[in-house]
Amino acid sequence: MKLAKNIYSPDTSPLKTAILVLDDCNTLSFAAAVDPMRAANRRAGKPLFNWEFYTALGAPAHLTSGLRVEGAPIADLVQCDLLIIVAGFRLKDHATPRLLSSLKRLARFGTPMAAIDGGPYLLASAGLLDGHQATTHWEDLDEFASQFPNIQTRRDRFCISGPFATSGGAAPCIDMMLHLIDARYGSDLAQSVGGAFLYDPMPAGQQSPRSTPRPVRHQPQIARALELMETTLDDPLPLARIAAHAGVSLRTLELRFRAHLGRSPKAHYLSLRLAEAHRLAADTLQPVHDIALATGFASPSSFSRAFRAAFGTTARAVRQAQSARK
Repeated sequence: MKLAKNIYSPDTSPLKTAILVLDDCNTLSFAAAVDPMRAANRRAGKPLFNWEFYTALGAPAHLTSGLRVEGAPIADLVQCDLLIIVAGFRLKDHATPRLLSSLKRLARFGTPMAAIDGGPYLLASAGLLDGHQATTHWEDLDEFASQFPNIQTRRDRFCISGPFATSGGAAPCIDMMLHLIDARYGSDLAQSVGGAFLYDPMPAGQQSPRSTPRPVRHQPQIARALELMETTLDDPLPLARIAAHAGVSLRTLELRFRAHLGRSPKAHYLSLRLAEAHRLAADTLQPVHDIALATGFASPSSFSRAFRAAFGTTARAVRQAQSARK
């Protein structure tokens, strides 16, 4: 295998970039990969990134918003300085022997790769991330870690390990792209590009892969409490324990949540659990009873009442509506 080029070292030469776009990817994730490169070219006044689009077989990729992206088949790609993979849903369908073979071939030539949202699943399925640190969309982290035990799965917004960069959804992808611009073309340009989007970047190693609400970005005690809440949706902890983890009293936690988030810790914790329940109802085939258990509800009846109060409908109705759209 050819040694991969280090694209994160200072350099003034442009990067020849190939963007592999797969059906059912998120439009924001697609834009988060492309627009920082466009903005970098514009702010620098010269082409630092030259990119071309590719799809699985050469047919247009249909994004979840209905947009279509034209591209050549990825099997036709011979060489590039960076391959960016943007994927979202139906990852197992996309992980065909032909597509994985193309990824392996490009890896043998030392091609650096960046995978966004569901893209890390494809690199992992090709065996390219074995022995590396990697992350993926926060909704898929636990399943990803279980399915690929040879990968050091991290709950970070983005990871860089050897020639591979992996990130979650749109916002973590922007962080990852700004990191590339910073490392290669300088912090001034990265800050200028971030400013173009009015975007406040987070560094690699941010422990919560979800986006921290802006009102608490500079409130570390609340951020610690939120992180613990987000990782214990299936088995909610007593608020006193969450306050202790955050390093404040329960009373102080109450006051800070109300001041910065406009609601109590209890209400916010419940909203996180119900948001996850809604996602599971819409995006998975788990039985409603299992969804209730996965989001910390001891009984189906209490789950049904809370779900209806939050969304005005039932989990079964959400699933039926989602199925009707497909």
